[in-house]
Amino acid sequence: MRVKAADKRVYVPLTLSGLAEAYRTGELGAGLFPAYGVTPALREWYLPEGAEEVEYVEELEYAALGRAALASLRLLAADAGAPRRRVVVAVDVPDRAVSADPADPAGPGELRVDGPVRLDRAAAVHVDAADAEPDVTSAAQALPAADSGDGGAQSVVDRAEDHELLWYATQEIPNLLRPTA
Repeated sequence: MRVKAADKRVYVPLTLSGLAEAYRTGELGAGLFPAYGVTPALREWYLPEGAEEVEYVEELEYAALGRAALASLRLLAADAGAPRRRVVVAVDVPDRAVSADPADPAGPGELRVDGPVRLDRAAAVHVDAADAEPDVTSAAQALPAADSGDGGAQSVVDRAEDHELLWYATQEIPNLLRPTA
């Protein structure tokens, strides 16, 4: 897929169940849906004082991906039936379809995308490896306590975040959705 100059790369948090639905319909989201990207708030949160952004372009994108992975963990915490693997879809959307509310930031990098967005606009899919499932399961259970300031629970969440999401081409989505033995 060719990216236009007026497109913005965003990272959409999902679960494997959500990815299956997007694959079935060919679309991500309906109406406004959450995504993560490089925003002024993310730059402020991530960049060292006085740093030039051009030196940190890849790191900022990686930070946005990490924020989306945490949002995927939140989706897993809310859906006990979803397979315990974080999923993030990297998708290029027109700038005009992306908005952030600076007066009410939910967190650095959080955006809203005015969807739906065709799945064929996706650049890649990032998914946990199967060996991350025990840590992701524990992290999803610990997330409410971590949000309340429990340091032990935060350590459990951090263990899940230590797992790197694997990169998959969009053509590999059907393989990701097949049950594993």
